[in-house]
Amino acid sequence: MIYAFWLLDRPDTQALRVATRPAHRAYLEKVADRIAFAGPLCDENGLMIGSLLVIDFPSEVAARTWLSEEPFTRAGIYATSHIHAFENRWPQMTGFPSDS
Repeated sequence: MIYAFWLLDRPDTQALRVATRPAHRAYLEKVADRIAFAGPLCDENGLMIGSLLVIDFPSEVAARTWLSEEPFTRAGIYATSHIHAFENRWPQMTGFPSDS
């Protein structure tokens, strides 16, 4: 099942987010073959304010366990986190990097 993670940062954690990003990226690499899409949520000025991840896991328990060990979570960056099962019913046409 695919799970969508909607994760919003605590205020004033931008520097911590930047410092923790290499560990966050390395952690994502471990499930790279199961990621539908992933990236930062941004405000109207382009400032990163959270994360949106959509990843395949065998269960919600597995998804929540994975998130509990995620570096941004462990660093205390996220103020709120929501995890929901997700069914993709629309073909992706925009918003993804080109293959070139």
